[in-house]
Amino acid sequence: MLPGGYSAVMQAHSRETFRDEVVGFARTLGFDLVSAMTVVDHGLNRSEFFVVANAPADYVEAADDAGMARRDPVMQHCRRQTVPIIWDQGTYVEQGAGEIWEHMAGFGYRTGIALALHLPEGRHFQLGVDRDQALPADPRELQRLVADLQLFAVHAQEAALRLFVPGVLQQERPALTPRELEALRWTMEGKTAWEVGTILGISERTAVLHVNNAMHKLGCVNKHQAVLKALRLGLIH
Repeated sequence: MLPGGYSAVMQAHSRETFRDEVVGFARTLGFDLVSAMTVVDHGLNRSEFFVVANAPADYVEAADDAGMARRDPVMQHCRRQTVPIIWDQGTYVEQGAGEIWEHMAGFGYRTGIALALHLPEGRHFQLGVDRDQALPADPRELQRLVADLQLFAVHAQEAALRLFVPGVLQQERPALTPRELEALRWTMEGKTAWEVGTILGISERTAVLHVNNAMHKLGCVNKHQAVLKALRLGLIH
């Protein structure tokens, strides 16, 4: 079910192997630069940040400037939304931050794709890939890159929380009903809600209800995360 880098990143056993998997996957997509950031909010404006990246050292020092981060339109987008953003010079110019792009471009950050997963209990995972060459002009190829990155992010955030935030995911196994487990198993196989309903002899609406109930019990925001968490907890095989 989990080809190549998707399954490999889930099996990362250290921060170093996690970084290697993230960098390696980005390069398979044609991006030399990548950043994966895990954020845990503790309230009262106090957050922990765990960053894995292969950015040049000089760039990291400049990027640590809080004022720059607050004005970066890509970072602000990811703070508020889960929809991926495809960015280039125009993204920054339109937001009056052209000088930020000029600075970034000197280090090879000329265009890229970024997205964020906003999870329960104040947890967030942001993933971005960047390069100095233009992105594909073919919309279908660009859509494939975005889809690959989204799928990888779902797998990578599981490993990131396990490695960087020990204990966050250590909780009692939730009690899922047999139907909820069956719905998740077939979802794992790539079946749609309509197909799951047909297989189980229930309506599409009921199949959706079972998957949504499983998501809620597992504390996940989508069915992909629910499948991964159920696998990790040993609820499905």
